[in-house]
Amino acid sequence: MPEPAEPEAAARAALPVLKTYKLFVGGAFPRSESGRVYEVTDAEGRWVANAPRASRKDARDAVVAARGAFPGWSGATAYNRGQVLYRVAELLQGRRAQFRAEVAAAEGLSRPAARAAVDAAIDRWVWYAGWSDKVAQVAGAANPVAGPYFNLSTPEPAGVVAVFAPRDSSLLGLVSVLAPVIVTGNTAVLVASERAPLPALSLAEVLATSDVPPGVVNVLSGRAAELGPPLAAHQDVNGLDLTGISQDPALATDLEAAAAQNLKRVRRPSPAPEDWTTADQGTARLLAFLETKTVWHPMGV
Repeated sequence: MPEPAEPEAAARAALPVLKTYKLFVGGAFPRSESGRVYEVTDAEGRWVANAPRASRKDARDAVVAARGAFPGWSGATAYNRGQVLYRVAELLQGRRAQFRAEVAAAEGLSRPAARAAVDAAIDRWVWYAGWSDKVAQVAGAANPVAGPYFNLSTPEPAGVVAVFAPRDSSLLGLVSVLAPVIVTGNTAVLVASERAPLPALSLAEVLATSDVPPGVVNVLSGRAAELGPPLAAHQDVNGLDLTGISQDPALATDLEAAAAQNLKRVRRPSPAPEDWTTADQGTARLLAFLETKTVWHPMGV
């Protein structure tokens, strides 16, 4: 009888398990409602994986999930949200090798450059998580009034925000637009970069195994031109971050017009590429999707 193969030899002979990427909606990983996928290639045009191509129905389902998660997430204490998001950074740290490989393939970076991009993304997530219980001190105020009253202005999250991830920065840029939206209490429907969606879909796996409640972040991959119009026109979406389509002026203008139907907050950056490597991203993105509530109260005697 032939001798059994050595365990190491058997392992070398094993066929690789190809990863199946899926959408992330309401804490679950559904396939696209339409059953469609599209090929994702690396920076040199070589096939890497198939990504799900989300449909309008998937976009609507994501909004429903985000709206359902909003009361609990916005009602949590700012300190608790910061703790939850810091846990995400811990999990990102544990999967650096995977993200480095995906970022290197998506952006054509060398290993050292990919390592730097992933480490910067983790640092960026921690930086925004630290703002959770501090942003109210920046955006809030005690207003002087003529009369025996306290007049206090406090920031509140706008609601459900549709975020179009940057095309040119698959993880660092993605973190830079997503983290400030959710740290302030909003929930998000994230449309991943069409060309490089894999880091976003892998981030969904990190979120699913963290303490982030289901529905707080929902991740769709596919065509922004297909997913943008239903999200912009949706009456239960309160804000749009058009970073990922700012270089497509016609589409961005159409989405702004649709967003005006229910007075959504819209952030449309300059078409010029952003420098995502800047260590301090400032508070502009933190404040973009906050509403200000002003309360009057008698001082008493």
